[in-house]
Amino acid sequence: MRLHINGKEHVLSLEPRVTLLDALREVIGLTGAKKGCDRGQCGACTVLSDGRRINACLTLAVMQEGRHITTIEGLAEGDTLHPMQAAFVARDALQCGFCTPGQICSAVGMLAEARAGAASTVQPPPAALPQTLGDAEIRERMSGNLCRCGAYRNIVAAVRDAAGATRRA
Repeated sequence: MRLHINGKEHVLSLEPRVTLLDALREVIGLTGAKKGCDRGQCGACTVLSDGRRINACLTLAVMQEGRHITTIEGLAEGDTLHPMQAAFVARDALQCGFCTPGQICSAVGMLAEARAGAASTVQPPPAALPQTLGDAEIRERMSGNLCRCGAYRNIVAAVRDAAGATRRA
């Protein structure tokens, strides 16, 4: 199979039951996405598939053939951090760092979803989405990513900074 990961094509011979997470970590050597719960509940394995966030532990590698996968390792351009990565550093939005790659990939995908007009439980239907996301909206849209250390306040601030959003309750 051929997987497009972080702008590079990888030709792999895998069993059909191998998850994308295991292919990334064990076969390709990209260890940014973490195996937290291995059940899709914590978000530590979040990566982007064609720009949409997915839990890499819940999808088989073969299901991602033909799609473009972006991991935390693929967000930066050389030594220049992605704006979301830079915001996480500036806001000290991590403690142990285990969830951070998944949090950052999820935040990048979440902002793209919000810009595309995807509704959430905080905001009314897409036509009424605000130009900026408030803290409650960010928390709701990021709710699939858990931080065992409790760095949520700084994570929300980092996402708000990266989005260019103003603070709203």
